[in-house]
Amino acid sequence: MFQPGLMKGQKILVTGGGTGLGRAMSEKFLSLGAEIAICGRRKQVCEDTAGELMKAHGGKVSSYGVDIRDAAAVDAMVGEIFKQGPLTGLVNNAAGNFISRTEDLSPNGFDAVANIVMRGTFYVTQAVGKRWIAGKHKGNVVSVSVTWVRNGGPFVVPSAMSKAAVAAMTTSLASEWGRYGIRLNAIAPGEIPTEGMSKRLNPGEKPGARTAARNPMGRAGTLEELQNLAAFLMSPGCDWLSGEMIAMDGAQALATGGNFYELREWGDAQWKAARDAIVAQNQKDKAQRGA
Repeated sequence: MFQPGLMKGQKILVTGGGTGLGRAMSEKFLSLGAEIAICGRRKQVCEDTAGELMKAHGGKVSSYGVDIRDAAAVDAMVGEIFKQGPLTGLVNNAAGNFISRTEDLSPNGFDAVANIVMRGTFYVTQAVGKRWIAGKHKGNVVSVSVTWVRNGGPFVVPSAMSKAAVAAMTTSLASEWGRYGIRLNAIAPGEIPTEGMSKRLNPGEKPGARTAARNPMGRAGTLEELQNLAAFLMSPGCDWLSGEMIAMDGAQALATGGNFYELREWGDAQWKAARDAIVAQNQKDKAQRGA
């Protein structure tokens, strides 16, 4: 679909690039000739991913351990990257989400999502953007969004609110920063099964099963499809495309709303089982980060 070397000369930062969707996009960009920087809270995971990607594709992948909720740490990381040459692109992929009845949410539960998705995305975008503007560099930002920003996200309200903020940032900065040659777009993918997403949004279910049953095309999405769309938005050739959010979900949001409305049928026992599964996964992740 894309010519070899299409992204040669580009340098792209991918947040949450050590696993899942971020890793997949990083791999695609690298295979097309871009230099990649990935960051995440688990530095060892990012280092391992960087080594595996370079072994498979060659090129250069640098890794950083950073919590994007920490504005000072984000600015320091971006400053270090720019010392070795300016970025040309940024993918805001790092996120957090889990299903919950909104009346059951704690302030910490809300903040766990909002501080990563809304605040963290802004911190990284501003840190990169202000350096592009100061250095008179063109730039390209792609943020991972959700279709729920168009019609609401029951049972994932912190994510819906925060992703709506990212969508507003995308359109606002496309207007404000366009004169500097900086463009911003967003991708709103449907379900593309990954380990972390599946265990927090569909606990106890086979990944992709719910989407396959409800989607007009009868299946979930694939990482390759996301890779191709992200590569298109990040590559040269569509420099007048800015301020847009592209849904890639097999028309599920059009047909069904594309959110978690069907969970209204769950009772207390089902919500408790889901909450217990999510807590267990969080404890496992903390143990892995501490290892």
